[in-house]
Amino acid sequence: MSETLAVTLVGFASGIVLGLASRIPRFCTLGAIEDALYGGNRDRIMMWPMAIGTAVAATALLTTFGLAAVEGTVYLRFEFSLSASAVGGLMFGIGMALAGNCGFGALARVGGGDIRSVLIVLTIGIAAYMAAVGPLAELRTMLFPRTHITHLADSSIAAQLEELTGIPALYVSLAAAVLLIAPALTDPHFIRNRSAVLWSVLIGLSCAAAWLGTTYVAQNGFDPIPVESHSFTMPLGELLLQMMGANGDLGGFSVGSVLGVVSGAWIGARFRHQFRWEACDDPGELRRQIFGAALMGVGGVIALGCSVGQGISAFSVLALSAPVTLLSIVLGAVLGLRYLVEGRRPLELVLTFFAAVPHLFGRKRRPD
Repeated sequence: MSETLAVTLVGFASGIVLGLASRIPRFCTLGAIEDALYGGNRDRIMMWPMAIGTAVAATALLTTFGLAAVEGTVYLRFEFSLSASAVGGLMFGIGMALAGNCGFGALARVGGGDIRSVLIVLTIGIAAYMAAVGPLAELRTMLFPRTHITHLADSSIAAQLEELTGIPALYVSLAAAVLLIAPALTDPHFIRNRSAVLWSVLIGLSCAAAWLGTTYVAQNGFDPIPVESHSFTMPLGELLLQMMGANGDLGGFSVGSVLGVVSGAWIGARFRHQFRWEACDDPGELRRQIFGAALMGVGGVIALGCSVGQGISAFSVLALSAPVTLLSIVLGAVLGLRYLVEGRRPLELVLTFFAAVPHLFGRKRRPD
């Protein structure tokens, strides 16, 4: 088995778990925020700290025992840029609200038969490559320059705290995992939802499994293989290029991850009897979704990841960019939803965001 095929299978297998999670407990970034803001139900949003905490703990243990070499990953290879994380995350969140899905959610909908989401996936992939290496690349690097680091503490929360306090990075990571999981474990309604709890743990473990699998191949193979975990911005463009024969043979972790999510979502949709073909019959809605997808593609490149890439994969290695980007994505999504649902104007959106935050994690709940 070639190294490329091996990491493709790692991405595919762990991606299937994410795809199943998108259909069975309906794991979704935008859906979770909508439920908390307008539905009075926090179960889906509580899946996030549970999944992130699991990923942090599992990745820390793998790293400590030499089973995951995450130091050279894209999230830790560059010096933390507050402006890039904040602006890129905000663009991604607003785009996610306008498009009705993030890249991961769009892939999950493709697996459920939503033809509209195919266009969203294509637009995200094209926009991402335009911002990464295309006509927007020079402007991006001028506005948001990235510096390769020589010291891990410049990009890692655990390494920085270890340097400041002397506490080993493993203990810092495990403490962070406990703090992340605590809100979910203290929510009685969420704990009673056993499916959501189980799938949250599986999502976190699938992220750690990706680090484990790609590290094993990189350390035992002959060809240079990057150590990766799941993200759904640049990988969508990578898949498009490979399908057109412009970037070598089809394969690699990113391609396997994308195909795994679509396959898992298809299996989950069939299992739940939810698979059905859907198309868009509203030109205005389609125009808004294309614009939102383009924002996500560019924003995801600026921020070095999407809601899954920064929100789970980067968080699992405690990258400094992860919490800033994830919070910016949530902010952008809330502003976008306020605009779409309530017709709020930009200035009103900024002022009312802080009033909306307590509803995301507050105790008030409407009847299910």
